[in-house]
Amino acid sequence: MIRLLIIDDHAMFRAGLRKVFGDEQDIEVVDEAGDWRDGLAKLERHAVDVLLLDINLPDRSGLEVLDVLRPRFPGLRTIVLSMYCEPQYAMRAMRSGACGYVAKDMEVDELVAAIRHVARGERFVTPSIAASMLDAIDGEAASPHKRLSPRESQILRLMVAGEALTVIGSQLIINVKTVSTYRRRILAKLGVSSNAELVQYAMRHRLVD
Repeated sequence: MIRLLIIDDHAMFRAGLRKVFGDEQDIEVVDEAGDWRDGLAKLERHAVDVLLLDINLPDRSGLEVLDVLRPRFPGLRTIVLSMYCEPQYAMRAMRSGACGYVAKDMEVDELVAAIRHVARGERFVTPSIAASMLDAIDGEAASPHKRLSPRESQILRLMVAGEALTVIGSQLIINVKTVSTYRRRILAKLGVSSNAELVQYAMRHRLVD
């Protein structure tokens, strides 16, 4: 039996899922929650095999919740439910520990199949999202700056604008040593060795106005 917990802020959607899974002999919905705090409490209370996690939750996104879940529930298999089919969301979810990423408007039999795949220790994304993810990976290989994190991209733009590391640290409220660490990572990811080369890279790829 696959023990399932649902975290989604729409009560009618949760009720619909409960009805769907009620017809499946190998899936049991052990509980549900409308927000991430209640969901964490119920994960502590129940033995859960698979979690269905909405990407849009009050106060905190499902992607942020994934970062909380990974160290606290290392054996939990999570499927992210989303209205977003853009590959960056799916890739962010999978990198944060999700085992599946599915669209909320997918067919019921596909969702049931996804749960069974994930429960067996496999990963699951719908074919259309998988194709988009592969295209995005190809794009990252061609453009190294696409592999930068949001914070790294922010610091890159400030550096290209000529801001000193101390000024960047003050603006972002982080230690200058942390800014220096980000700088090293940015240079390494972009394959450049100096600020001058960084500026040239940014201009070549039109990363600055």
